Amino acid sequence: MVTYSKNEIMTATQIVRNFSSALNSLTSGEIQRLVIVKNNRFEAVMVPIEKYEKMSEAVEILEKIYKKTKINQRGE
Repeated sequence: MVTYSKNEIMTATQIVRNFSSALNSLTSGEIQRLVIVKNNRFEAVMVPIEKYEKMSEAVEILEKIYKKTKINQRGE
């Protein structure tokens, strides 16, 4: 289970009204992520582009490992 601090959570309305400051908090490193809440549900997460790119690269690597493992399990 992932936990979030209070300053990492904003409603969609707060994001609309304070987008620039929210973005500055992310890009300055003040916060690592920003969870967006809509209708009392966590709907999205904003992260700095560098973190997103690292996460995307990690997913690609994991997908390659998974595919290779599945092929090896089938004996191909």
